[in-house]
Amino acid sequence: MWVTAMSKTVRITIAGFGGQGVMMLGQVIAHAGARMNLNSLWYPSYGPETRGGTANCAVTVSTDAINSPVFARADVLFALNKPSFARFKEKVAPGGIILYNSSLISDADGGENVKAYGVPANDIATALGNIRVANMVMLGAYLALSSFFTEEVIEDVLRDFLGGKKEGMIAINAEAIKAGRRHIEEGKK
Repeated sequence: MWVTAMSKTVRITIAGFGGQGVMMLGQVIAHAGARMNLNSLWYPSYGPETRGGTANCAVTVSTDAINSPVFARADVLFALNKPSFARFKEKVAPGGIILYNSSLISDADGGENVKAYGVPANDIATALGNIRVANMVMLGAYLALSSFFTEEVIEDVLRDFLGGKKEGMIAINAEAIKAGRRHIEEGKK
């Protein structure tokens, strides 16, 4: 596993188009960190457009105090589209990982000292019946590579996020997480 259960700090960049669930993915990770009694920060950044424009966020989860929501190098990059991959791939620290949406990114070279994993998130989400859970497919892939968060904590956070009007989405989001995890685990065999 790349990130161990008690790495002191993990810095994550999540980037894609507006409407891909970039912000929700970042919030779920930040809330999961807080639920595990870790310090966590979520810092959003939007392009000038709304839906369909660029969106990215930075998430820091740490056992120590976090002094700034901004960081120069990410330990993990979730790239949900090609422009985001191109923009942020050079900002991944040596030894870091890149999870990229291979449904939209075909030629992904993460560079030296970085491990890149293609996840056909859109294809998997479509097969599950809802393209909007592609972000949770990516989260599941990350959970297969890291023991920093447990699937149970993530699902508890999802129940809080999707309760009420969106309660019917909990099951498909949980299935998307499992599908993303399976994709990585089957690729390791």
